[in-house]
Amino acid sequence: MSNKLETQGFLNDLDRVAQVRRKMAPCFKQIATKLKASEAEGKNASGSLGLERDIEDVTRTGDYLQQGVFRLLVLGDMKRGKSTVLNALLGENLLPSDVNPCTAILTILKYGPEKTVTVHFSNGRSPERIDFQTFKQRYTIDPQEAKQLEQRKELAFPDVTHAVVEYPLALLEKGVEIVDSPGLNDTEARNELSLGYIHQCHAVLFVLRASQPCTLAERRYLDNYIKDRNLAVFFLINAWDQVRESLIDPDDAQELVDAEAKLHKVFRANLSEYCTHEGYDRYNERVFPISALVALRRRLKDANANLDGTGFPEFMGALNPFLTEERAIMELRQARSLSRQVSSRLKESIERRTHLLGQGVEELQQRIASVEPEFKSLHEIGEQFRREIQSTRDRKARAIAESFRNYVMGLEQTFDADFLKYQPPSLSLLDFFNQGRRAEFNAAFEKAFQQYVNDKFFAWTLKSEKELTEAFAQLAKTAERYGTSYLEVTDRMTEKLTGQKLQTRAALSIEEDGPPWAKWAMGLFSLATGNFSGAALAAAGFDFNAILLNIFAAAGIAIVAASVFGVILGPIALALVGLGLGAFQAEQARKELAKVTKRELVKHLPQIAQQYSPDITSAVQECFDTYEREVMDRLQDDIQSRKAELEGLLQQKATKETDRSTELQRLQSLKASVTEDCDRVEDLYQSFLGG
Repeated sequence: MSNKLETQGFLNDLDRVAQVRRKMAPCFKQIATKLKASEAEGKNASGSLGLERDIEDVTRTGDYLQQGVFRLLVLGDMKRGKSTVLNALLGENLLPSDVNPCTAILTILKYGPEKTVTVHFSNGRSPERIDFQTFKQRYTIDPQEAKQLEQRKELAFPDVTHAVVEYPLALLEKGVEIVDSPGLNDTEARNELSLGYIHQCHAVLFVLRASQPCTLAERRYLDNYIKDRNLAVFFLINAWDQVRESLIDPDDAQELVDAEAKLHKVFRANLSEYCTHEGYDRYNERVFPISALVALRRRLKDANANLDGTGFPEFMGALNPFLTEERAIMELRQARSLSRQVSSRLKESIERRTHLLGQGVEELQQRIASVEPEFKSLHEIGEQFRREIQSTRDRKARAIAESFRNYVMGLEQTFDADFLKYQPPSLSLLDFFNQGRRAEFNAAFEKAFQQYVNDKFFAWTLKSEKELTEAFAQLAKTAERYGTSYLEVTDRMTEKLTGQKLQTRAALSIEEDGPPWAKWAMGLFSLATGNFSGAALAAAGFDFNAILLNIFAAAGIAIVAASVFGVILGPIALALVGLGLGAFQAEQARKELAKVTKRELVKHLPQIAQQYSPDITSAVQECFDTYEREVMDRLQDDIQSRKAELEGLLQQKATKETDRSTELQRLQSLKASVTEDCDRVEDLYQSFLGG
């Protein structure tokens, strides 16, 4: 397939998803509008049906579909050509792209009818609209400035959160948003800013450079933020065309083949572990050599230029089905499941109301009284589930805090070997004794220490993340069990209230028949957050990866590193002076530095373990408490809506006569109208699957 067809095919497929979203969104808007109107009318008729939570969920889903986008985050070290890659993808020289780190603030590219840039601030200042030329000039920094900022651990523009670039381009118009990040190795603060967006995006484009095959710094970021976190990552090895230019004889075809084969082998060795999902090797679907500058030059001359040989056709050929099939189907399936839930719940409520409308006040009072034991059972189910959540919370909080303490105390055993690799080759102990270069030595030494501490605690975070993921997966199974019991009780209530025996369910499915709170607790709905990076529970509002990063922040690990370094630097300096200048011979000097640092660090490990363990405990507890609050709120809402429905009906019957025929006609009309909307959602979903 030619690149022109590949590009157009991608746009066509994106447009197909966008059309389905646009057609589905009004269905949910209409359902919400109809349910709201009916609940309001019901107050003057037979009472409301208690559908407030359903209205909230349907409204949120409609909003999400209407705004629906595929969000891509571009990551990579500076000088990798991230902005050039984006410009080539967009077909416009839109973002700053040269040898500098360039994008000094996080930039979000989205569709707009006109070319605009809006800069957003964190200090309360109103957003500022500027032109493109001003944007490029004002928010670009050169390498020297980046280095100075890195040494001072500062952001280039601390009062700026991000910039939004709106542009009338086809790719953006079809529902793609792109987050262009600052260079990873500028400052740790900028890293956290960029990587904080990872779990808000559908896919990550990690840009590498062919001439620098996966540096230690890049491995750090991949290990700390990417590995084993269920993220969809596409690796783009930029400047592949320069492989030829680096040859002794660029015209020697065999030399080129051998050089490329060797380079492919190096990248596979470095990246394979980040391209494995559930035991399946997806390297060939995730790693692409590209020549962004070549592609950009062609597209600037002709937007539909053939990009064969640049790697872009292959990359887009993989990105297209990932977004427009895999992710789109997941999103639309969840919307379809919600519409089914609302339709089923409405039908159940109307059928129950139909039977109750035929009962007199006295009979209705008796029937309501007869289901009090069932209401009690529903509360008991909720309390049992609450206790299980709390038990899991306390157990995991203790275990993870204990693992933190053990991990901290265990650093002594591995420090010698670990810390050596963090000392940069340029770190010379002779500089320590040079008054003019001592500040530079201290800065380089502190950076090495900071990276060591960060990496070690990220490794601990990953282990803890797995523990939390397993815990919530178990709670999902528990929710299914309690949801089944809950459904059995509500079916029994319906039989008592209506006097009608319900048909035996052929095969109980919580996803189809279960109470909404149980579905939420199991993670069956995720449109509230739009997060598709992890497991179902993560998508349902509990992004475990982000939560663990928050725990990392709560523990103040960066603060730990800075504060501890400040305390131990003095004793280390004295120890180095005591060793004497002659002791420092190359590798031996590095080992001596590690030994002295270890001796001082070990003195502070017990304090670190004791001081920050309570913060770890609190952060883990808050994770489970948030889950508990949301689940219990939904469960109690369901119980209260059922009670309110019966009490409202009884009050209406006791105070005024409701025309049963008119009310039944109103309710049946509502059911038919909402069913029509839900059927439309089902048809759109099935049509999308059918292609």
